[in-house]
This record gives sequence, C-alpha cells and structure tokens, in this order.
Amino acid sequence: MIGLFKSLTEAMRGRPLRAGRVYLRPPSRRDVKKWLTIRAASRTFLEPWEPSWPKDALTRKAFFRRLRAYAIHTNADTAYIFLIFRTADRALLGSISINDVRRGVAQSCSIGYWIGENYSHQAYMTEALSALLPFVFDRLKLHRIEAACLPHNKASRALLSKIGFREEGYVRQYLKIDGQWQDHILYSLLETDFRMAAVPPTPEPAINPRRATRGGRFSTRRAHLKRVTKDQKT
Repeated sequence: MIGLFKSLTEAMRGRPLRAGRVYLRPPSRRDVKKWLTIRAASRTFLEPWEPSWPKDALTRKAFFRRLRAYAIHTNADTAYIFLIFRTADRALLGSISINDVRRGVAQSCSIGYWIGENYSHQAYMTEALSALLPFVFDRLKLHRIEAACLPHNKASRALLSKIGFREEGYVRQYLKIDGQWQDHILYSLLETDFRMAAVPPTPEPAINPRRATRGGRFSTRRAHLKRVTKDQKT
C-alpha cells in the first residue's frame, strides 16, 4: 500500500485513536486472521444490516481485496477505514468507516460501522465513535457527518442520538441492504453541534516485568540444561 493510506497507517503506528476501553487504527495485512474469525462468528448477526456478502467474503483473498480498495479510497481522500480493538487484550471488536468524503462547498462525509456479536450492547461502539469524531472534525477538517439507519435498528438509532447526532428525516429506498432496497432514517452531526466528548482512555495493562520474551525463556532454559548436563558428567 502506498501514498496517503500508507502515510496514515505509519503516522498512527503507536498513536492510534483511543477512547475508553478501545483504540482505532487502519487495517493491515496482519489483521486478516482476526478479521475473518470475527466476521465468520458474527455472520448471522451482521447480514441483516449490511449489503449482501459476496460468496468469497470469508477468504483471505477477499480481505486483501478490501485492503487494496481502502488504499485507493484513502489515497483519493474519499474514505478512511478503522478497525476497533479492545485495549486490554487487543481483541478485534469491529470497524468504523468514513465514506463518501466530499470536499468543496460540502466538506462532509458519511459513516458506517459494525461490531461483532459477542461485543455488542457493551458500549464499545459508543467509545469508538467518540474517538473518531475529533479525527473527522479536527484532522480531516470536515463540517458535517451523516449516518443512515434502518428504521427498525433501534440500537443504532439510540447510539447516534447518544453521541449527539440529530434525526433529519426518512429517505425512501436509500441503500440496498441484505439484497433489498430499504428505507432509512438519516442522521447528521455538524462540527458546531453539541456532542459527546471522547471517553477518557482506560490505561493500558501493565506489562509484567518478570515475563521474558520467548527467545529469552528458551535461551535461559538451554543454559540451564547445559549446566545440569555438565554437573551430571562431573
């Protein structure tokens, strides 16, 4: 990956977006296993709220294809993708995407998000969105964020309202979700609107100083075995 996507990834290395118990960073090739695992485990949970999954959705090839698409969009300043991780154990929880970035007189974007079934209804997405907003308004310098929800998606509608989004109206057959054109409720948040502040990050767990690296453990054990063997010979 080259250009802006690579620059963004490198710039955020060691400095991800943090809030509460989570942190956000752009996806990379090393995330493929975690991504495939959580998507497979949550497929039934997620499919009703997403565009139809391609037949190869749960393959490494599909993930790497996504990375290439992400790079193209980020290089063009039209989209930015973040994965959501739990700080305590670096478990992959879900993803947030900044889509349809429009410059000129609009200076706006739309957002989409998903979370794994095992991590839903635990306020992780609330914390993740609170971390994302300063990036959108302060770093990308956008003026308006839009989000669209299916009318019966009560959890997502409550989440947006909690963050500070305002309901704007009902749009007919707005997006093709789960194979059908479906009506949505449109929400928006302006940079001048009152909104939830970023949740203060939870401190990272302290590293046990007694825990050595794998290489250190094995080299110590080899030295110990050598001493034992020498003593036995003498």
